[in-house]
Amino acid sequence: MADWIHPNLHVRRLIGMGAVTFGLLLLGGMAFYWLAPPQDNPFKPVSLSARPGLATGFKLDRLSQNPAACFAALDKVGIAYTRIEREGPRPECHLDNALTLDQSLTPYSTTLSMTCPLAAALYVWERHVVIPSAERILGQKVIRIETFGSYSCRRRNGEKTGRWSEHASGDAVDISGFKLADGRTILVKDHFRENTPEGRFLRQVRDRACDLFSATLSPDYNALHADHLHLDMGLDTICS
Repeated sequence: MADWIHPNLHVRRLIGMGAVTFGLLLLGGMAFYWLAPPQDNPFKPVSLSARPGLATGFKLDRLSQNPAACFAALDKVGIAYTRIEREGPRPECHLDNALTLDQSLTPYSTTLSMTCPLAAALYVWERHVVIPSAERILGQKVIRIETFGSYSCRRRNGEKTGRWSEHASGDAVDISGFKLADGRTILVKDHFRENTPEGRFLRQVRDRACDLFSATLSPDYNALHADHLHLDMGLDTICS
């Protein structure tokens, strides 16, 4: 018997089973990589134009580790932006791999400065959630997204002490409402809890934001978010 073959029959069987299992896993992994839709495959680059899938949120979050890939993804879908690197008034308030959003699919009510990964996630949410949801539920196009802003050098909830907000690093944006083509403005503070098409629209864009952003906070979270949706790409994961 060859020296490399273990003399014990049970051990040889165990080794054989292990080799077969490894081979099946390898073949399964290869099949998944080549056959799974790109948006469900965490190993393939993110596509901002593709409908979100199982791995989209993970891949958006991973863009923070690859700024070049992030800006390339924005360029591919035609987002207009101005790159910025800004020293904040405090060490916690630097803007790294960030941009000023010049033009997306829909105008925003104020100029937004944010990190590239947040801009990428915001585009996916706008394109694949907000726009189709408004047309399906409200029968209208969204012509402007109302916002309280993104970058702001402050601590959480505006406190004087405690953890710094994701706004301090440009990793968060607050959405207060949506202006429609028929002149209506759907506001979080007025319509979120209503059992109306407007309320259903706001709750749906909140629910589906949870698949794209690290944290999604709404009036269901606490009174401090009674008038807006807070969307961020920070380390904490929460959907409320």
